[in-house]
Amino acid sequence: MKHEDFMQMAIDLSEYNVKQGLGGPFGAVIVKDGMVLARSANKVVPTNDPTAHAEVSAIRLACQELGSFNLEGCEIYTSCEPCPMCLGAIYWARIDKIYYANTKADAAAIGFDDHFIYDELDKPMDKRKMPFVQLMRDEAQSAFKLWENSELKTDY
Repeated sequence: MKHEDFMQMAIDLSEYNVKQGLGGPFGAVIVKDGMVLARSANKVVPTNDPTAHAEVSAIRLACQELGSFNLEGCEIYTSCEPCPMCLGAIYWARIDKIYYANTKADAAAIGFDDHFIYDELDKPMDKRKMPFVQLMRDEAQSAFKLWENSELKTDY
């Protein structure tokens, strides 16, 4: 299969999602060694889960399929340029390459505007819309010290 075939799958998922009234117009397909490993549309509305974007949902399925949190060697085809959350998830999953169709500007034009998140990340914490309040750092350090010295940890 060609790149365009995998992208068409992602686009088809996004269209199906809208036609069935299941949620946002987004689809994602994860491919490894030329084979589809996982695919998903946006599932925010039916699952009442704001993190169930198409990319994150596909990453969850691909990780289950491989039995690993590491998706090195995989590529993702997404019907739209990933939002900040999905981009973070893609990096954490170590996916090798992103192919996208619509841009974040295209998404913003239909009401899916993530620009405010990018703006917030650039601001100092005390200037952000949502208050950030640090509590009990000294107490929380104990878990970090346990992790640092643990022989049971799995690096990721």
